[in-house]
Amino acid sequence: MERELVVEEMKNISSITNSLTSSPHDDSKPKSPFSSKILMSPLASASPIMKKALTYMEEIGHLTKLHDPALDAWLPITESRSGNAYYAAFHTLCSGIGVQALLLPLAFITLGWIWGIISLSLVFMWQLYTLWLLIQLHEFAPGMRNSRYLGLSMAAFGEKLGKILALFPTMYLSGGTCVTLIMIGGSSMKIFFQTVCASNSHITTLSTIEWYIVFTVSAIVLAQLPNLNSIAGISLVGSISAVTYCTLTWVISVVKERPQGVSFEPAENTSDVTTICTILNALGMVVFAFRGHNLVLEIQGTMPSSLKNPSHVPMWKGVKFSYSIIALCLFPLAIGGYWAYGNLMPNGGILSALDKYHGEDTSKVILGITSLLVAIHSLTSFQIYGMPVFDKWELKYTSKKKKPCPWWLRTGLRVFFGCLTFFISVALPFLPSLAGLIGGIALPVTLYSFGI
Repeated sequence: MERELVVEEMKNISSITNSLTSSPHDDSKPKSPFSSKILMSPLASASPIMKKALTYMEEIGHLTKLHDPALDAWLPITESRSGNAYYAAFHTLCSGIGVQALLLPLAFITLGWIWGIISLSLVFMWQLYTLWLLIQLHEFAPGMRNSRYLGLSMAAFGEKLGKILALFPTMYLSGGTCVTLIMIGGSSMKIFFQTVCASNSHITTLSTIEWYIVFTVSAIVLAQLPNLNSIAGISLVGSISAVTYCTLTWVISVVKERPQGVSFEPAENTSDVTTICTILNALGMVVFAFRGHNLVLEIQGTMPSSLKNPSHVPMWKGVKFSYSIIALCLFPLAIGGYWAYGNLMPNGGILSALDKYHGEDTSKVILGITSLLVAIHSLTSFQIYGMPVFDKWELKYTSKKKKPCPWWLRTGLRVFFGCLTFFISVALPFLPSLAGLIGGIALPVTLYSFGI
């Protein structure tokens, strides 16, 4: 409404300016050299008025409008649009690093030094390229902002096909990631407790499911923060935790003496089919070390956007900074971990190798801190990955009722989501084993479709 009023005002100013600046005399006649500035009409100052009006339009007029401004103002992703490059960096870094990165040295066992580094570099560059595309596509058409991955998919492939292609992958990635984070975070809490209290035999440790409950309750409490911008501080804590435990893991592995029998010769497979499957599995580990595509548009949606300051500028700055840090974590982790353990790397990744080969000669404090940092990062990542689900559920209510969710309903939805993910983590303990298969279905949409 404000934009229409300003446009109407601009038209009025333009018509007034044209009428005032028009001269009844023939403009083709030469002007008198004796004309003075004093005798010139003050109506020539209409041009600065136009410039001021245009400046006003640029300052207050949004470059793009929302699909439904009223609904977006009520939803947790776009409720607050005060984001900046720092917030973007925190969110991107927190969601972009995960425990999947700890499996990178395991992929090098199959790929070797050369192909391992080449594969990791190519996937990293493709990740940056597709992220840049998504950031540009956030406002690819005048008058629209795609603040959700589903909205961009519908704009790119049509409403029906877009929903089919993007709804399940985005919801699975959000919900499935939160389920996996409960398992990882709960198990890390248990390891931390056992490491710290190993010398005290009088303390009874909780079971794995009980630690899942502790993690879930903590996640539900943090999930009560209203919107994506409000968890920027939590994402900062998660980013610091992720960078710290990744760095600690590879530094300790490189500094400590390598185990006996370290070899870099690739394992011999019994058949060509086994070789192909092993290579594909290794490439899958490299690809799954990078994540967060389904959150980029949502993060950018928290930023203001105008003609003078489009949202893609601070968003790209935040992404470049965060992925510089991610590169400094992943490449040393993969190369240093493979150098330290070679083919002796266990299936659990570098963290399992650290515990297996250096558990006795490494300080319990360091091992405990590493487990605690993994738990903290899992807890903070839960918030940002759960936000698209919260947003989708609240959209159902606001679309129907035409009003924002009351606080008790918003709280109830987030408690229900926490309980649901906890139930799935207990009922389907084998879900992490299927994560690669199901995630592979979502991968073409979230990683490659817009890049191609």
